[in-house]
Amino acid sequence: MKKPYYIDFPQEAFEGQMHRYRCAICKEETTTINGKLSGHLPTCEYRLALERAGYEAVGSSVKSNCCEADDFD
Repeated sequence: MKKPYYIDFPQEAFEGQMHRYRCAICKEETTTINGKLSGHLPTCEYRLALERAGYEAVGSSVKSNCCEADDFD
């Protein structure tokens, strides 16, 4: 199974910074995670639970219908 974005993980704010968040489990910053399951650490309990449920962590296996900005003149 695949989801377009994995954003339902528990988050916490960085101390003293209003707009920076990270995964409450693996402590990876949300900008690093970027909505991808593979953005979490391989040991992250959130990622492991979804992988056990049948979700895929490898973003490269997801075929996108989008195109690159370089594809246009």
